[in-house]
Amino acid sequence: MSTLINRVLSTRAGYGLTVLRIFVGIIFAAHGSQKLFGLFGGYGLAGTAQWMESIGLAPGHLMALLAGGTEFFAGLALIIGLLARPAALGLTFTLLVAIFSVHIHNGLFMANNGYEFALALLGGSIAVMIEGAGKLSADAVIARS
Repeated sequence: MSTLINRVLSTRAGYGLTVLRIFVGIIFAAHGSQKLFGLFGGYGLAGTAQWMESIGLAPGHLMALLAGGTEFFAGLALIIGLLARPAALGLTFTLLVAIFSVHIHNGLFMANNGYEFALALLGGSIAVMIEGAGKLSADAVIARS
């Protein structure tokens, strides 16, 4: 296996990060499905695109597709632990855009639509990026073979 692939798939993490990765993945997959498919009370792609245009993220359809697609597919990747580091990298960028374009002006706390929840998810995503997917992951199985 090439060195780059081995670095992407390897993990130093144990079972604790596996739990964190799965829960963060569930949250992202659910948020992405709101944006893409209108599930769980979401607005779907058209509604999300319209909202993104209204806050200055244009073109709205492309931005909604990128954000929703990254959240949904990277969330699924985190749940199964497949290509967890690249998935976490994509989520990190998505969260930074969300924090600085939507939440930063509202302060820290969620009660004011602040960035505390996004910051917690950012911490989880960065932890996966640094440590890898953990012992119970598709990445760990592939790296061992």
